Amino acid sequence: MFFSHLNPEQRESAISSLGSEEFDILVIGGGVTGVGAALDAASRGLKVALIESQDIAAGTSSRSSKLIHGGLRYLEQYDFKLVREALHERELMVSTLCPHLVKPVGFLFPLTDKYKERTYVGAGLALYDALRGFQRAMPWHKHIGQKQINEIAPSLRPDLILGAIKYFDAQVDDARHTLSIARTAARHGAVIATRVSAESLIREGKRVVGAKAIDLVSGKTITIRAKVSVMCAGIWSDELHAKFDLKPGYKVTMSKGVHIVLPGSAIKSNAGIILKTSVSVLFLIPWADKWIVGTTDTPYTGDRAEPFASREDVQYILDQANRVLTPKLNAEEIIGVYAGLRPLVANTKNSETTKISREHTVDRPAPGFVSVAGGKYTTYRIMGKDVIDRAVIELREITAESVTEKLPLVGADGYFALIQQVARLSETSGLDAQTITHLLNRYGSLIGELLELIVENPKLAEKVDKNLLYIKAEILYAASHEGARSVDDVISRRTRIAFEAEDHGLHLASEIASTIAPVLGWSAKQRKESVADYEALVAREVEALNHLLSENETINS
Repeated sequence: MFFSHLNPEQRESAISSLGSEEFDILVIGGGVTGVGAALDAASRGLKVALIESQDIAAGTSSRSSKLIHGGLRYLEQYDFKLVREALHERELMVSTLCPHLVKPVGFLFPLTDKYKERTYVGAGLALYDALRGFQRAMPWHKHIGQKQINEIAPSLRPDLILGAIKYFDAQVDDARHTLSIARTAARHGAVIATRVSAESLIREGKRVVGAKAIDLVSGKTITIRAKVSVMCAGIWSDELHAKFDLKPGYKVTMSKGVHIVLPGSAIKSNAGIILKTSVSVLFLIPWADKWIVGTTDTPYTGDRAEPFASREDVQYILDQANRVLTPKLNAEEIIGVYAGLRPLVANTKNSETTKISREHTVDRPAPGFVSVAGGKYTTYRIMGKDVIDRAVIELREITAESVTEKLPLVGADGYFALIQQVARLSETSGLDAQTITHLLNRYGSLIGELLELIVENPKLAEKVDKNLLYIKAEILYAASHEGARSVDDVISRRTRIAFEAEDHGLHLASEIASTIAPVLGWSAKQRKESVADYEALVAREVEALNHLLSENETINS
């Protein structure tokens, strides 16, 4: 029997297994594609290990637009296959795979022309809806007049916006979703270890038979034997190819996507808003009682580990949003800024690399070694399936087909029944209905594990901060069940306090460290070091941004 818990005891067991057992598949990389590949392989009955040098979803997979969508803008590029594929995945997530995490969200497409634009955009959204096929977890688009617009979205300029079309996509906490995939993989037998860095490949002749890795916690070297190694490294792909002395069939370039976070009062609208820009689209996305606005799409050549927003990035977002908003957004309102890096793939000439779609590429640069890169968050499951489909060829044995299309993530089972029992759960637990709903939409049917912690220690039912929905049980649970190993892991990814709190959650760092210290076996010195590390990270982000802003435009990020 396997368990989904990720904690110090599980990691210790995983480190032991990595050095003493042979695996069918070794996955290198703990972003959404890596954990998706690990789940795909484990659920086929293969013996799987996954190593990640940082934290699960530490990079791009925690810094997206938080949307699960078909890519409306791809219709203009006539990429119907990609849109259909992404919409199919969206429907699966909302209805079956993880309905507790992926939620429908309505968007308004504002119109400035009464007839021509409405006809053109309306036809596009009709096609967008039609490409969903027969699975329809969300309503069809609908046309809205100017009078309704003034009621639904008072912040849209009445002198410019003459109407809108409302359509639906879906929203997700990307870091939590990625973590849930990892936990589901563990539930099906995958051995998962974070803070383990692949340093070199093990070869027998030309064939790759595993990797040498360093446990970054103990400093010890681990020899991991695997029949096939699968690299899902995203923006780190080129660096690792060079490190492993491989000649890949593709190159990865980085594109920076920046988002700003605003208080709910900054924009008055009961729906999200999508704007077409000269280079892409801009989303104004409701996020609980706040707004996320983005994104940019600019070439990036800086530090992969800590991408920062520039003055130009933030100004672009404000300028584009302010074309249609009244009153206009201003920099002083911004309570958070985050930047992520997209891995854009270009196949090299004459390579044998398989371009699975316009968005992602699978490559086999050496026997026993397969990689995947590119793609978009929404189609992570297909990327995982495609790379494992190629990897199992290397096993030279009959292997089961992928089953992830019908495999719900941990927490999904029974969610729809539990959401009908909020009042009862509130009565039996002593938590208010808002908190129960909050927990169900983050943990689904795993809510029972948090309620057990509260029974053992009633103080864990208290709010972490009066202005946030998180309770203290979630902080402890992050370390005891979700693999968090630092204050940053908890504030930045297990919760989203890093961009939801005005000071990045600095005022909570010491209390959070004290909560998780017993689980992680920290000394007083280690507790202080983790707090200091997070404070230093925030200081670097603030310094990087403020350096690029004039004194009058300084952003509290």
